[in-house]
Formats: sequence, C-alpha cells, structure tokens
Amino acid sequence: MKKQTTQDSRKEKKPPRFNSVEDYLKSQDPAKEKTLRSVIDLILAEFPELEPKISWNVPTIHKKGKYVAGICAYKNHLTFAPWSPRVIEDFQMRLEKFVVNRHCFQIPVDWKIDRELVKDLVRARLAELSIGL
Repeated sequence: MKKQTTQDSRKEKKPPRFNSVEDYLKSQDPAKEKTLRSVIDLILAEFPELEPKISWNVPTIHKKGKYVAGICAYKNHLTFAPWSPRVIEDFQMRLEKFVVNRHCFQIPVDWKIDRELVKDLVRARLAELSIGL
C-alpha cells in the first residue's frame, strides 16, 4: 500500500471553494448559518445598494468594488470585519465586550445581533469610502 505524503494530506484538509454566499451559508452548522444570514440580510435590507459576494472564500459586502464588510465562521466564533482600522478604532467603546483585532472583531456563534451597531459600522465604512469614490 502506498504511504500518503504530507502534501497529499494537506490537499485533503483544504476547505471547499464556495461559488456563492448561499453555498457558504449552507455549509455552516445551523447556529452559525442563522447568525451569519441574519447579519448579511440586515445589511442588505438597510443598504440595498450593496452587493454580497464571495471573496477569499468568505462572504463579503461590496459597494462599487470596494469592501464594506465581511463576516465569516470559525470553529468557536464568527468574525465581523468593517475592513477599516479607523472604523474599529472609532467604535472601540462600543466593541469593548468583543475580542477586537485591527480590522475585525469576534462575535458569538449565537449572537443576538446588535442591529444598531451593525448599521452604524456599515454607515461609518460607507462614509469612509465615499471620500474615495
């Protein structure tokens, strides 16, 4: 029997490539899917000019080809990214209950969505982008 090489085993561990946001959402467990879908649906309902798509194999929201937000699932949490260190910094006080990184913050898998926070983050990112659009 042929011994499996390290390179072969890495290929088997690669995550699937997603062709759409819907494919990504359907690949998640029900709790993650529900939260991800709720955040995405909220953003698209409030900002109909925005477009969802897959970038870097995760759901992202765009305006005229510019990144506005991204949201994705990890093993024990979800991550929301407004794609801007400045936006993260400006919202530091409102994000203090989350694990925050330079461009994103972690949210619980079963997050009771803070609708105003999500809308305000998107508005802030859109305002930042409008300077360059």
